[in-house]
Amino acid sequence: MSRNDSTDVVVIGSGFGGAIPAYRLAAGGARVEILERGPWLTGDDFDHDFKFGSSSTRAFEFTMGDGMNVLGGNCVGGGSVVYFAAMPRAPRYVFGRRGGIGERMWPRTIDRDALDPWYDMVAESLPITRQDWDDVTYSGGLFAAACSRAGRTANPVPAAIDRDRCTNCNWMMSGCRFDAKRSLLLNYLPAAVVHGARIRPLHEVQRITRTGDGYRVHYNTVDEVDYRVVTGSGTIDCKLVVVAAGAAATPVILQRSEEDLGAMPEAVGRYFSGNGERLNTAVVDEDKVRELLKLDRGDGRAYEAYQIGKGPVCASWDKLDGSLPEFSRYSLEQLYFPPGFGTILAQAPEAAGPTWFGTEKKEMLRRWQSWLTIFIMSEDDNEGVFGPPPETGNADRVSQQMLSRGALSYRPSADTRAAWKRADEDVRDILERDGLARVMPWNDEVIGAYTVHPLASCRIGDDPETSALDDTHELRGHPGIFVTDGSAVPGALTVNPAFTIAALAERAVPGIVAAAGRRGLPVRYVAEPPPSVSSSAWARTADR
Repeated sequence: MSRNDSTDVVVIGSGFGGAIPAYRLAAGGARVEILERGPWLTGDDFDHDFKFGSSSTRAFEFTMGDGMNVLGGNCVGGGSVVYFAAMPRAPRYVFGRRGGIGERMWPRTIDRDALDPWYDMVAESLPITRQDWDDVTYSGGLFAAACSRAGRTANPVPAAIDRDRCTNCNWMMSGCRFDAKRSLLLNYLPAAVVHGARIRPLHEVQRITRTGDGYRVHYNTVDEVDYRVVTGSGTIDCKLVVVAAGAAATPVILQRSEEDLGAMPEAVGRYFSGNGERLNTAVVDEDKVRELLKLDRGDGRAYEAYQIGKGPVCASWDKLDGSLPEFSRYSLEQLYFPPGFGTILAQAPEAAGPTWFGTEKKEMLRRWQSWLTIFIMSEDDNEGVFGPPPETGNADRVSQQMLSRGALSYRPSADTRAAWKRADEDVRDILERDGLARVMPWNDEVIGAYTVHPLASCRIGDDPETSALDDTHELRGHPGIFVTDGSAVPGALTVNPAFTIAALAERAVPGIVAAAGRRGLPVRYVAEPPPSVSSSAWARTADR
């Protein structure tokens, strides 16, 4: 079954890069259709379970590439539903990074001062609050104490979390059933719907073609259980397209559209960054926690609390220093990585045989409550390149839900590997002192590198040779197509990128409004923050 519709603006994707323009444009008078390839889940759907069909398999997409694996959101609300809600601003030095291309990556019109007003707008809209030490969980406190003992500093991480609602259940990566995490289901998306925007879940965009005065977006609808099954197709004609399908999907849609739209900028599908990410798992000695750090939970246990909390609450930012040379700057963030991925990919320290299974791994799993995971975000060299797109979608699905194989290839440069090595050594220096813990990085020899924050595959910049978008986020050579998701971020940020993605999307909206005017759409810019709702259950009564 095929259908054909028309509207003013089609937004592809409903994460930060899609929801923000969708709300602003709808509030300004545009007719907006939001196409999301994943399902529409709400609080009651967010299961505390890993079985097939739970939110843990429905809301994620784990795309395996050649040397790089990408874990991202696959549901209405995108990454905001499954992220850990850590929201630091990018350090000032990031905007002057040069990387392997030897020239400034970011447009000269964008630096931290220029982006701060847009950060402020997002902080008010979600909202974002700074946690204090009373909010820090046992694992965050353990990392802070270890940092202090090693002569380092540690800080509570700003977060988009309603502390009064949070239960410290540590299931937020599967969606927050208590609506304590301030995902886009509680602000920008309901506000967009109030202003007439329509959200279409399970709509996977395939390509964009040109019409006489605008564009036609082609999509397939997919089954709600088996995402491999196509249940229908259709098109929507529009004057403007906002592509925000995520850094693993946006370039694939544009590559597939090249045959109809004409040549794409050279940088589409190139310069992918994994945000320099890497994980280390420490298995702490409970007796040493009590002896060296003087910590005690008051119930006879020193720690044994890896499972209690709400994701990252504490980070060491000592190396976020603009005076340091590139590839030696990084953040170290305490993190909870849930069972499933965490137990499979964590590697046993000093194993005589394989590090990811065997007797040593079994003993490591037995002590899982004494784990402490440290998340590294460093500077990589934008080494990722996308090959030819698959026949449909952004990757070939290898299971009903969650797993797919994509065309991304990633070969870490010597600079990237050196950055990982420096950060790994720093983690060991902090945690292995006097036998406090044994640490092992999740090295890339088992499945390749991995990221939960894919960036830069269709990036903004000043140089047409190395950037796909101009500084307004418009696709070079294709007026009326804008890209506003993580793929537009030029390179690694050395911190969690959600706040920066959102700020850039806010910054892009005035330019999109201006483009709408040039195409005869009477859209005005609306700066008011979206009214928030207290529960994601509103979605059950929305026109779906």
